[in-house]
Amino acid sequence: MNKKINSIRGMHDYFNQDLNIWNILEKNFKQVLNSYAYEEIKFPILERTEIFQRTIGKVTDIIEKEMYSFIDKNGHSLTLRPEGTVGCVRALIQNNLLYKKKQKFWYLGPMFRYERPQYGRYRQFYQLGAEIFGLDTIDIDLEIILLTNRLWKMLGINSYLTLEINSIGLRLDRIKYQEKLIYFLEQNKSYLDDESKQRLYNNPLRILDSKNLNIQKILKKAPLLSNYINKKSIDKFNNLCHMINLYKIKYKYNPNLVRGLDYYNDTVFEWKSKNIGSKNTICAGGRYDFLVQELGGKKTSAIGFAIGIERLILLIKKLNIFPYDIEKINIYIIFIGEENKTYAINLSEEIRNIYPKLKIFINFLNISLSKKIKHAVESCARIVILIGENEVKKNFYLVKELKNKKESYLSKNELILKIKNIFKK
Repeated sequence: MNKKINSIRGMHDYFNQDLNIWNILEKNFKQVLNSYAYEEIKFPILERTEIFQRTIGKVTDIIEKEMYSFIDKNGHSLTLRPEGTVGCVRALIQNNLLYKKKQKFWYLGPMFRYERPQYGRYRQFYQLGAEIFGLDTIDIDLEIILLTNRLWKMLGINSYLTLEINSIGLRLDRIKYQEKLIYFLEQNKSYLDDESKQRLYNNPLRILDSKNLNIQKILKKAPLLSNYINKKSIDKFNNLCHMINLYKIKYKYNPNLVRGLDYYNDTVFEWKSKNIGSKNTICAGGRYDFLVQELGGKKTSAIGFAIGIERLILLIKKLNIFPYDIEKINIYIIFIGEENKTYAINLSEEIRNIYPKLKIFINFLNISLSKKIKHAVESCARIVILIGENEVKKNFYLVKELKNKKESYLSKNELILKIKNIFKK
C-alpha cells in the first residue's frame, strides 16, 4: 500500500466551519474598507529576497531564520512573502501609483514564515492588510484605529480586544536608546534567557516584548524608550492619545511595544485578546514614513495594519460568536424514482435562472428518503422540495420548510413566489 501523503508541517487545509466564518469575515472586511474608500490590490507571493533584507532589518527573526527563500534557475534569490507591506510598496512604486496623494489600498492573502508551528501561529498564514500613503498627520493614525474598532464592533468582539499603543520615534532616537538598553541588560545578563542573550547585541529592542515573566520583571527598572524620543514625535503621540480618548476608545499605553520590523517609526499599535493564549495579537500596525524611499521611491508618509485571519477565527470560535449552523444550502431538491430525475434537474435550472444567488442542491445518491431528509437537515437547508410520481402527475411539488416545520403542495408558479418571499430575492 502506498504511504499516505500529509500536508507540510505548519500548513493547513480549511473546510466547512472555518471557511463559513472566513467568508463572513471577508464580507465584513470589504464592507468596512469600502466605507473608508480603500481600493483592493493584489501582488505576487514571490518577491526578490533583497527587498525584505533591505527593509525588514537584517538582524530581525524574519530575515535570520524565518524566510522561505530559494535560488531560481537564473540564479536569483526569491522569497515567499513573510508579510505584505513591502510587496505592496514595491508594486505601487513599480506601477507609478504613488504620484497621487491620499492613496488607500487593502489586500488579503497568504504569508509564509518558517517558525515553530503552535497554537495561533502557522508557517502559511493569511493576513488582511491595509496601507495608506501620502498623509503625514495623526488624523490618519486615528482613522485606522477607528476603522479597526468599527470592524470589531461589527463582528461582536470589541469587548474581547484591547488596544495597546506606543510611539517608537525615529530610527536615530532608537539607536541612542539602544545603547542605554544594552548597557542595562548587560548588568542583568544572568537573568536573561537564551533567546534574549542572542538578541542582546543584534536586536535588543525585541527583548522589550519578551513573554518571559522574569525578564519583564527586570525591564521594569530599564531605561524607557520614551525618554529618548524627539519632541515632535512625542507631541504627535500625545495628540493621538487625546483624539482616541475623544472617541471613547479604550487603550493601554505600552512603552515596551516596539514591533518586530525595522521599517516602523512613531506610532505603533496592536489589538490583543486574552482569549487565545500567548500568541494573542489579532491586529498590528504602525507608521513607516521612510519605507517608500528605502525601496527607491520618493519620500512618502505611510501607515498600515494587518489582521491575522487564523487568529481571528480562533477567537470567534472560542467565543462562539457566529452560529455553527450556517445555511450551507438554501433549497434541497429530492426526487423519488430515477424516472423523475429530469424533472428535478429542470426545476433546479429554472430556479437558478430566476434566483442565481441561491444555493440549490439535488441529491443524486441512491439512498432512502429518510437519509436524504436527514442530510437536508444537517445541511441547514431552508426548504426541501420533493418530486415523486404523484407530484409529477398532479403537476405540484411537496415543499417542506425545515425551520418552521411547515409543508404544502404548490404549483410551479406558487413555488417560485414562495421562494421569493422566503429568501427576499
